Amino acid sequence: MILSLLFMCCLIGLVGKLFFFGIRAAWGLTKFFFVVAFWPLILVALVLIGLIHLAFPLLLIFGIVALLKTATE
Repeated sequence: MILSLLFMCCLIGLVGKLFFFGIRAAWGLTKFFFVVAFWPLILVALVLIGLIHLAFPLLLIFGIVALLKTATE
């Protein structure tokens, strides 16, 4: 009885840790996918519909931020 209770407590703890690990991993993959796939598509779409005056400054701002972020790491 005691071993079964101990087993259940440990199993619940393990499932909880795996659940939160999965959420953190999914969030990292989601951020990566948005940066790699959606950001260039959004910029290309802005250029194609004639909003290059909006797309170019956004590209410059995010490029400078990316350079500064990699320089400080």
